[in-house]
Formats: sequence, structure tokens, C-alpha cells
Amino acid sequence: MSRHSHFLLALAIVVAMPLCMQSGSLASEVLIFGLAAMGCNLLLGYTGLLSFGQGIFFGLGSYTIALLLTRWTLPMPLALLAAVAMGAAGAAIVGWVAIHQRGTYFVMLTLAFAQMFYFLAYTATGLTGGDNGLLDIPRPSLAVAGQTLWPLDSPWQYYGFVAVLFLAAFWLLRRVCDSVFGRTLLAVRDNEERAAAVGYDLRLLKLQAFVISGAVTGLAGALHAMMTGIAPLSNAEYHTSEMILVMTVIGGTGNLLASVLGAAFYVLLGDWLSTLWPRWLLLLGVVLMVVSLGLQRGLWGLGESLWSLLRRKGGGADAQRNGAASQANTQGGQA
Repeated sequence: MSRHSHFLLALAIVVAMPLCMQSGSLASEVLIFGLAAMGCNLLLGYTGLLSFGQGIFFGLGSYTIALLLTRWTLPMPLALLAAVAMGAAGAAIVGWVAIHQRGTYFVMLTLAFAQMFYFLAYTATGLTGGDNGLLDIPRPSLAVAGQTLWPLDSPWQYYGFVAVLFLAAFWLLRRVCDSVFGRTLLAVRDNEERAAAVGYDLRLLKLQAFVISGAVTGLAGALHAMMTGIAPLSNAEYHTSEMILVMTVIGGTGNLLASVLGAAFYVLLGDWLSTLWPRWLLLLGVVLMVVSLGLQRGLWGLGESLWSLLRRKGGGADAQRNGAASQANTQGGQA
């Protein structure tokens, strides 16, 4: 599918959710974690880097916008840009160290960074609030010169704001993935040795992918903090990195739109299961194991397989009808 087709599908998802869902906050959460999963997919699906450090960038975005809106009262658009920049800066530090290793050692380094960031956030109570997090984060309306351009008071108003940022980020990431840079990342993913022999600077390419991924994930963390009104310590936990990674794998790696499907599946299924049983995470774990064992290419791969099957059946039915018509014409001519 072309870049424009993917963007139109993303736009259709954004427009359809208010028609199908009753909760604006839940719809916003789907898009926010879709952003985080897209950032993770750039590393895993396009560069071949399995990172457990996504929670660092998500937490940095949450803490940054919380501090800027509660203690220094920076305008909201500038606070969002600062959260994006902080996520990119954190990713640059983590990536610069981690890309010196490959395979299992790379994964262990990202995991070590995630644990270190969690304990730093836990102990720096004056800055992060420690175990309590940062509370009472405002959600100021988008205004220019004192004139409100976009109120963000209701959940659906905020969903519209998140949807615009999501579509902008999706379009930019598609441009990145379809560019020469994106195709080079695929070459690095498929065969690092051959890419290095051609002359590509593998460390620079991986570091650039890390920075872009961190910027997108930082934006997701900032939007999540504004939605909930808090920047909890849980945003910096290892569980957040694991959750973002699971969403990416469930949707399907190597496809940005699949990340949105994975995020929607995880968030909506978790919300539904939580109404059935207090220990819903156990049920979610069983469902995820079934999906992982049965859908090696994720939900997007399942959709492609079903579409191919329907096309083959449709083509077979058309061929039978054409054959029957040809046979009837032949018999009529002989008569």
C-alpha cells in the first residue's frame, strides 16, 4: 500500500473512533499509545533493535510537561515541544551507549537504563514526586494572544487535539520510513554486515533512529500526562516499556499503521477484561500468548492473509462464472 493509502486509513481510524466509542479518554489513550508503539516500531520493525528503554522516553515526556505546566507555567505548545526534545535527548544518551553492543547485550543495556531511570525517578522526590508522582497537571486550552483557539476541557475536545498531533506524527514518520534513510534502516535490519561493507555508518543510523523514536515516545508521554492529570512513577516503570513493546509486536512490526492496531487491541481489550474480573491481567496474558503463538506477523499480517484469501476466492468464483459462460456460448454456437 502507498503512503497516501496508509494515511487515509489512519484518518479513517481517527474519524471512526468517536462514532464507535463512548469514552473520549479511552479513545485518546488508544492514539497516545499508538504514537508510542510507532516510535518503538521504528526501532524494532525498521532497524531491528529490540529496546526495553521506551518507558524512559515516555516517562521523560510525562515529567517534563508536568514540571513545565505546574512549576514554571510555560505555554502548553512550548511545553509539548520541550517534552519532545527531552524524549529525544534521553534517547540520544541511551542509544549512544547501547548501540556499541549487539544482540543480547544491547537488550541488556536498554533494560539496565530502564531500571536505572526508574530508581532515579523514585528517589528524586523533589523533582518527580517519587512514588506519588506529579499531581494536578493542568490541561490548558490552545490559545494565542489571550484568544482561545481550541478548548481542551472535555475528553472529546482533547481527543481532537490528540488526533491532530497523531496524524501529523504519523505523516512525518511515514515520510521518514519511505525516504532513503528509512530504506537504509531496512538494509541495516536485514544484514548489518553487508550494510557496513557498502559504507554506511551503522552507529549513526541507529542513533538517529533512537532519537526519532525517543521524540515520538516523549510526545506520547506528555499527552498521556495531560490526559490523566498526573505523571505517575508507573510511566517510568519497566512495565511501560514492556507494554509498548507488546503493542508493537501484536500489531505487526515493520508497519506503522499496524502499531495503531496493536495499541487499540491492547488498550480496548484490557479495558473490557477489567470489567469482567479484578485479576484481568491474567486473562490478558492468556490472550496475548494465544495471539503471539498463532499470529506470527501480528494483526496486520492476519488482515493481509484474510484479504488475500478473499481475493483468491473472488477470483476463483469469477473464473468459474467466465468458464460457465464460455461453455454456454460454445454450446450455443454448435447448436
